[in-house]
Amino acid sequence: MQVATNGNVSFWYAQMGGTPSYRAPLTEDMDVDVCIIGAGFTGLWTAYYLMLARPSLRVALIEQQFAGFGASGRNGGWCTGSFGWKRERYVQGTNRDGLIALETQLRGTVDEILRVAKAEGIDADIRRTDCVTYACSPAQMRRLKVEHDTALRWDVPAERVALIGTDEAKARIKIANAHGALVERGGARVQPAKLVRGLAAAVERKGACIYEQTTVEGIAPGLVTTDRGFVRADRIICATEGFTAGIPGHRRKWLPLNSAQIVTAPLPAALWDSIGWTRYEMLGDASHAYCYAQRTADGRIAMGGRGVPYRFGSRTDRRGETQTATIEALAAILHRLLPQTRSVALEHAWCGVLGVPRDWCATVGLDPQTGIGWAGGYVGIGVSTSNHAGRTLADLILEQHTERTGMPWVGRTPRNWEPEPLRWLAVHGMYHLYHLADKREAAGTGHSTSRLARLADWITQR
Repeated sequence: MQVATNGNVSFWYAQMGGTPSYRAPLTEDMDVDVCIIGAGFTGLWTAYYLMLARPSLRVALIEQQFAGFGASGRNGGWCTGSFGWKRERYVQGTNRDGLIALETQLRGTVDEILRVAKAEGIDADIRRTDCVTYACSPAQMRRLKVEHDTALRWDVPAERVALIGTDEAKARIKIANAHGALVERGGARVQPAKLVRGLAAAVERKGACIYEQTTVEGIAPGLVTTDRGFVRADRIICATEGFTAGIPGHRRKWLPLNSAQIVTAPLPAALWDSIGWTRYEMLGDASHAYCYAQRTADGRIAMGGRGVPYRFGSRTDRRGETQTATIEALAAILHRLLPQTRSVALEHAWCGVLGVPRDWCATVGLDPQTGIGWAGGYVGIGVSTSNHAGRTLADLILEQHTERTGMPWVGRTPRNWEPEPLRWLAVHGMYHLYHLADKREAAGTGHSTSRLARLADWITQR
């Protein structure tokens, strides 16, 4: 099996002609108004809205590799506007209405991203479509029903989310053993590398400066230390998400959870006819070790899921390189869901990391005492969430009190992860239990979630 596993970081960059050339690094000490560490979606959106609001600002983005090197250019291309965290953890110390307002704002991010893409001339293969999560066992179907009913209880509009049965689910995509599906409307499929690179160019046109090939070695109030010089700034934003653990002093702040993807060769028209998928939906399943997929603009299937879930000591991958065992595991998921694809070649595979806070909940904030801000912990739904985080950070930096700055995710500071080897054991133990739970649920006829999955959630407080 000949599969490209690195070199271009992800298939999305290979599709664009290869890994992009680097911008110039920082060459001297400098003074700016705002220094943003990390030129992924979070950092770029923050800079974009800052420059729109106040073009005179001196904004510098410091990036260790190139803009869009991390999860922003490696993800599954789901732009959903969804709320993917435990609501109860956000309402502690706040109120129900505040959380409902946050969810409403997040749903609006899809329209906002598409508006900016059009305004800035960013062609990112964007297609409005639904997100469809399939149940392939009675237990999975029951979980989707609970998720649907919970969403309605939290005032998610009924036209936004729907539960469909077997026949309707298979009419959309002919998933093997489908028991039904949960449909979330209002999203969009994107080519993430095209989106993040287009956004980086737009940020530069607005007047912000991006310095690549520059490693941050320390963060202190008013000062960012790099391997190429110092940056003095009134406001400093840490927008490093899954790479946060690589900054000195941040090893245990957010856990870099690994995710991997494979991409097939283009499917022939006759095979697409047998599969369906004519609406280009974002496709997921309701297993505990879940997967995510899209039908690409050039007629491939991009399928993602957890490979090696976590590397000891919060280490990250080498430029997206992944393992043969991970490729085989993802191929098995693809063939289980869509056995029609068994004869289709795999052409690309890669991996990346996403940032996971200890409470598994996204957060954004700015400490007025230190002038240091942050955003991240999106836990897999960062394409849309990062846009709202960027707008919120821009408001906080400019000291503008808006609807966004009063939301319950603002200012959350979860505790650190445990030292090694505890976090390695917990994460690997969690996914081992999830895989066992999925096997038991697939083999049985019961409607209840496996106790092994509940144990896994308890261990990690997911």
